[in-house]
Amino acid sequence: MTQLQLNQALAGISTQNVFGFFLVLARVSPLFLVAPGFSSQMLIPRVRSVLAVALALGVTPLAAHGQTIPQGALAVVGLLIVNFLVGLALAYAIACVFGAVQAAGVLADSFGGLSFGSMVDPINGNPGGTMTNLYSIVGLAMFLVVGGDAWTLRGLTTTFTAVPIADPVQVGPMVAAAESACASLLVGAVEIAAPLMLAMIITDISLGMISKVVPQVNVFAVGFTVKIGVTLLIVAVSLPFIGNWMTNQFQGSLVTALHGLVP
Repeated sequence: MTQLQLNQALAGISTQNVFGFFLVLARVSPLFLVAPGFSSQMLIPRVRSVLAVALALGVTPLAAHGQTIPQGALAVVGLLIVNFLVGLALAYAIACVFGAVQAAGVLADSFGGLSFGSMVDPINGNPGGTMTNLYSIVGLAMFLVVGGDAWTLRGLTTTFTAVPIADPVQVGPMVAAAESACASLLVGAVEIAAPLMLAMIITDISLGMISKVVPQVNVFAVGFTVKIGVTLLIVAVSLPFIGNWMTNQFQGSLVTALHGLVP
């Protein structure tokens, strides 16, 4: 590119375009901080920063079209905060679905007696048990298989129609949507781990009956091995069904988040 072409390109960039880019970047950034897949620790911060900037550059022409962005410093700072909160609300709603899968892994570790062996989760860098790490890896794989990344980007682009970058947002409905997503996290974790929890209850009842009928049997020594075996069996059978559950939950979470953003 020659100096003349560079000067012509720079001359075509107005203050509105620059402010619009930073407002879009403020809305895109929470995806790479909170949303599953996009915020994975397997992506180094530099890569996530480059992806956020590239995505913001691609979306800015559409998001800033027809928008009048105020020039005042306080007004721009306020819009930056508003757009960051909008992106955070969307990313949080999606992260709660992935968090439910991880919480189901925590329940599996607790009920199956596998919480003693703690390892580092490669997805988020936090320590967790064997089943927690397994559910995190499988949940991320299912997230990509069911098109969760595409759902996330589609929901992000929809937010620019629901709440333009230069418009305010109502905090009340957005907070209510966040509360609903948080409540669904625990419910989703119980739904995923329900087969294992039921199997563990039946196993504990069976071991208790054996200890009454045959007192000579060391139930504690036998029960630990039996519970691990039952845990592995139930997890192997139930894991393939997470995909359909995640697909429905992603759609519901996106709809809830978007409804909370519409004034």
